[in-house]
Amino acid sequence: MRGLEGKVVLVTGAASGIGRACAERFRAEGARVVGADLVEAAGLERLDVRDEAAVAALVAKISAAGRLDAVVNAAGIAGGGPVHALDAAAWDRVLDVNLKGTFLVCKHALAQMLRQPPLGGERGALVNIASVEGLEGTAGGSAYNASKGGVVLLSKNLAIDYGRQGIRVNALCPGFIETPMLAGVLESPAMAAVREEIRHEHKLRRFGRPAEIAAVAGFLISADASFVSGQALAVDGGYTAGRDHHVTELMGL
Repeated sequence: MRGLEGKVVLVTGAASGIGRACAERFRAEGARVVGADLVEAAGLERLDVRDEAAVAALVAKISAAGRLDAVVNAAGIAGGGPVHALDAAAWDRVLDVNLKGTFLVCKHALAQMLRQPPLGGERGALVNIASVEGLEGTAGGSAYNASKGGVVLLSKNLAIDYGRQGIRVNALCPGFIETPMLAGVLESPAMAAVREEIRHEHKLRRFGRPAEIAAVAGFLISADASFVSGQALAVDGGYTAGRDHHVTELMGL
């Protein structure tokens, strides 16, 4: 156990993928998890992260029972394309969910955390799921890359502003993870070659699993990460280490 026993944790995007894996992992480690998603499902609070009133109401509901110790913002959508051909409404939708939604959840969670006394020297911890595409560009990424780059810098700014109040904030930047979102982008036959190229650029030669991201998110909200704040942590199988042009394969490695 890493210090999650008894913690109250809000996880957005908890119906599938990384958010679901986080909720399952945290519960297994003894946390009281409130999962939220736009998708209606048993055991989940229905939440559109773009709706500030709904976000505020959910945080208030959680806090009425005591504390809100941690938040993992995993709600997100894909989207992009060449900018000259990208519809402004499509741009707005991606930025609204991925960046504005993260901002709104952080805003109301932070307000609650500031009201509660420190526990073990800490008022709370926020983990915002960004992406390796928030650290470096990807062809055709436009709106998605911009949104996740914004999440990275928002997280750093929050770490600066709230650290002295005992609140830690980090961005977790996954590589390409086997989720329904990834399948929706890469599973078509036309994308087969692109999928293989992306897989190759993960130096472990595979895509990641949601549980692997959840394990690191659990660390970041735990007492084990008590001196970790303001970081954009890539969990990417070596994707951002640099390019691999097959040279060492020619050398027999």
